[in-house]
Amino acid sequence: MLVDLSLCNHQNFPLLRNLSHGYCEINIRNHGDLSYALKNVSYSEIYTELERTHTYNLKMLDGALIQMMYLFKNDKIESHRLTFFSSPSLEKFQNDPEIYLEDEIYADVIAKNIVPFPFRFDFDADNPADIDHPKSHLTLGQYKNCRIPVTSPLMPYHFIVFILRNIYDTAFKKYSDKILFNAKNIFSETISPKEKELIYVHIPK
Repeated sequence: MLVDLSLCNHQNFPLLRNLSHGYCEINIRNHGDLSYALKNVSYSEIYTELERTHTYNLKMLDGALIQMMYLFKNDKIESHRLTFFSSPSLEKFQNDPEIYLEDEIYADVIAKNIVPFPFRFDFDADNPADIDHPKSHLTLGQYKNCRIPVTSPLMPYHFIVFILRNIYDTAFKKYSDKILFNAKNIFSETISPKEKELIYVHIPK
């Protein structure tokens, strides 16, 4: 879909692997070191390594990388990591206006006042730390203790729509009739009553 809309120019198809003891994972085919994204190095180094090793599912036209990884046990979700890595430098896109400014859909991603930053939706069914580490949470930037509660795990559809609506809004509005459909979240709510007393992200059912 994103390739057809000229928002994504490279993709690695997901790989489904059946593991032992009823586990199966949906991961990135032919990826590099997945843990590199969590290392204590500069964001530009993280991005460069992920791009170099093609450790992403989707590479957007502005260079942003999208990762989607899931782990299931007996068809029940155990964990996921859904990450958006914006390109740390948009200079090459900003300096190529004949390509990227021909169409208004690229205006959101190449403005000179943009501050690139990553965000990540994590889910861990076995995480017991109420409030301090919600089972499902959103991390902004690479801040270690930024864990905004989320009502449930996310389906890939909801993650992609979240990205398009908030990062590529012009394109989202232009192609919303092709992007939006009735995709109900199949995952149960995991947010605790105490976490609902905080500011949190609601995933529609």
